[in-house]
Amino acid sequence: MVVMILERVPESLRGELSLWMLEPKSGVFVGSVSATVRDKLWQKACRAMRGGAGVLVYSTNTEQGFDIRSWGDPSRSEVEIEGLKLIQVHETP
Repeated sequence: MVVMILERVPESLRGELSLWMLEPKSGVFVGSVSATVRDKLWQKACRAMRGGAGVLVYSTNTEQGFDIRSWGDPSRSEVEIEGLKLIQVHETP
């Protein structure tokens, strides 16, 4: 399972990703693709974000059963504490 959450990205990127994954909510993409396709889609998304941000969550063989990647300046980011991935919410002043 792959989940990609994008913020402030061009409509063209969202359209291209919707060819490979479902977009149940604006900017949220869900699908089941191979690791190679997942990595290529993530690389394409990172190149096309233009000031936007994104988070990729995908199933893998870890203690939690998933891993997280982020790009840009998302409103939330991952932190690793003692081998566990957690989400940190950025406070706004």
